[in-house]
Amino acid sequence: MDIKRYEGHRFLGARDTMIAYDVSDEEQATELLSRIEESDLFARNLIQTFAPDTLAEARNRGFKPMQ
Repeated sequence: MDIKRYEGHRFLGARDTMIAYDVSDEEQATELLSRIEESDLFARNLIQTFAPDTLAEARNRGFKPMQ
């Protein structure tokens, strides 16, 4: 898995569920990494970054924060 290409991003979204993850939160980062491996989200091109890298921008694009 090539998570390093997203190293400078705080919020990453999974487009299959439209959930935004705060990867600075250890629990959310672990959950996202697990989902990436289980569902092969990289190969399926289902990871989304946001610019600006804010939760507000994620919401603007239809993503909901992980609870």
